Amino acid sequence: MSRRLIAFTALVVVAAALTACSGSTSPESTSSSEPGAGSDFGLVTDGTLTVATEGTYRPFSFHGDGGTGDLTGFDVEIIQAVADKLGLEVEFQETQWDAIFAGLDAGRFDVIANQVSISDQREEKYLFSTPYTVSPGVIVVADDDDSISSFADLAGKTTAQSLTSNWNDLATESGAKVEGVEGWAQAVELLRQGRVDATINDKLTFLDYEKTTSDSGLKIAAETDDAGEQAFVFTKNKTALVDAIDTALDELRADGTLAEISDKYFGEDVTQ
Repeated sequence: MSRRLIAFTALVVVAAALTACSGSTSPESTSSSEPGAGSDFGLVTDGTLTVATEGTYRPFSFHGDGGTGDLTGFDVEIIQAVADKLGLEVEFQETQWDAIFAGLDAGRFDVIANQVSISDQREEKYLFSTPYTVSPGVIVVADDDDSISSFADLAGKTTAQSLTSNWNDLATESGAKVEGVEGWAQAVELLRQGRVDATINDKLTFLDYEKTTSDSGLKIAAETDDAGEQAFVFTKNKTALVDAIDTALDELRADGTLAEISDKYFGEDVTQ
């Protein structure tokens, strides 16, 4: 074989090897996002939905296995299902509540998924998706107490409330005497001890308590006429992303996914 032919053959082998190496993809670099997915959404990272959430707010956003497991929760599963519909990966940025809106304003996140209630004040500054949680306020009493069946029945009764909450205002407006507490856990303890007659709180809080506590000995006596609504939050320049997420939520509601996730955490559908 001539030296020229040998050299040519060697070049062909090297080129083939280089081509094979350049075309390989390691498992770590494989992406489930679709090519060009989200290119019109102005995402922080192309192909990825960057989501702000607390990670310490059970059952909405928390770590399982006593805080050492993977991030999970009601809000986490819903935004993951939305991202799947859009062909996007998800990156969660765990952020304390008092810094979460500042991070959104600074462009660190695409969306907040953390049970944010829709309010007129917030709508002046932010865009909201269609609600994925609808929850009224409820009066919780001992399950053998039939003396309270409406908010009017709270007049002269004693309720346990956080003094800075809107539920405290509602209890006071209903004529109840208020025993100040730090939060739900303390209110429930006083109620179970018979030291107060009732407590008012969000229905989701009670449903989660019922789901995770056997023989709670409590029941819902009455609900508010108006329900609070929670949704995903975006800056005002994310109109296209909001529209896409609303479409995904509609599809997930229609195919039963939202109801399935809701039943897993609350024992009933709280998404509409």
